[in-house]
Amino acid sequence: MSDLMSEAVSLMAVGMGFVFVFLAILVGVTTLMSKLVNKYAPAPEPKVSAAAPQMNATSNDAQLLAVLSAAVEKYRSDHKK
Repeated sequence: MSDLMSEAVSLMAVGMGFVFVFLAILVGVTTLMSKLVNKYAPAPEPKVSAAAPQMNATSNDAQLLAVLSAAVEKYRSDHKK
């Protein structure tokens, strides 16, 4: 039984070691790819006029407020019973 347990422990150590090495390599490769992508293909800067975001944000906020208010009213009316 002792021989079987030692084989099980060694198999477990090899398996855990393999997983650890694989994950370390995966983290390294992912970090390297991220650096390469940021170096050779940086994110494009948005080109918007200064007035457009303010007008769009205001109309979106008003519409969002209306939708949320309607949802709250429906929830309250359904759960008052």
